[in-house]
Amino acid sequence: MKDIPDENVYNLIPKEEVTVAKASRYMSQFRESVKIEEHKNKAAHKTMGTAKAEVPSPKEYLQKHTKEAMLAQKSAFFDSTGRPHRCLAEDKKRPPVPLRTEQPIMGVQTNKSFITTNVAEAVMAVPKKPQPIYVDNKKGDKHLLETSGLVPKYIKRKDYGSTPEYLVKRNEEVRKAQEEYDAYIKQRLKMGAMKQLSEEERQSMLEGLKKNWDELHHEYQRLSVVIDTPPKKAHKERLEAEMRQLERDIDVFERHKIVYIANN
Repeated sequence: MKDIPDENVYNLIPKEEVTVAKASRYMSQFRESVKIEEHKNKAAHKTMGTAKAEVPSPKEYLQKHTKEAMLAQKSAFFDSTGRPHRCLAEDKKRPPVPLRTEQPIMGVQTNKSFITTNVAEAVMAVPKKPQPIYVDNKKGDKHLLETSGLVPKYIKRKDYGSTPEYLVKRNEEVRKAQEEYDAYIKQRLKMGAMKQLSEEERQSMLEGLKKNWDELHHEYQRLSVVIDTPPKKAHKERLEAEMRQLERDIDVFERHKIVYIANN
C-alpha cells in the first residue's frame, strides 16, 4: 500500500478535534475523618508513651480465661446461663414426621423425657479413672503399667504361696511309688534273694572300679598313633566300650548310698 501524501483534497476540509472526557479521580468520603484521626493519634504520642495513661486498678486484675472467645449458646435446650433446661415444653419441640417406610407402633406410648434422663445420667455418672502408665525413656514413650510386671497383683491372690495342685498330685505319686519300692525291697530281703552292701563294701567296690578304669586308661594311652589295621581298631573300640561301662558303674555307686545285690 502506497503512503498517502499530506497534500490531499480531503485534507482541505477542516476536522473537528474530539476531546476524550477523562473520568474524575476517586475520592473517599472518609478522607477528612481519616486525616483528623491520624493527626489526633500522632499528636497524642509525640512524647514517650501516651500523654495521659490510666493506671489499672488493683481490684480489676486479669483473670483466667477472660481473653478467650466465648461462643453464644443459641439452643432451645440451654438457658441464658448455659445450663440445660430441666424440662422441655411440648410446644417447643415436636416429634418429626414419620417416614413412609416406617411401620406404626401399636399400643406403645410413653411420656419419657430423654433429654432430662440424659442430663441426670451425665450428672450422676462416675468419672472415668485414668489408665495407669509408665514412661521408660526421655522421649516419653508410654506403656501400660498392668502388663509391665511392676504391679504386685499376684501376691494379692487368695492362692498365693500355696503349692499348685499338679505338684501335690505328682508328689503324692512319687511318694506312693517309693513306698511300693521299699515294700518290694523288704520282701526280697526277707526272702534272702538279695542283700544290702555295707558302706565299707561299697567303698571297696568303688575303689576297685576306679582302679580298673585307670588300668584301661593307661593301656588306652599306650596305643599307637596310627591305627591302620582291623585288629588295632577292634582293640581300641573294646577299650573304649569297657571304659564307658566302668564310668557308668562308678557313677551309679557314687550317686546311690544304698546298694543291693542279688545272692545268685
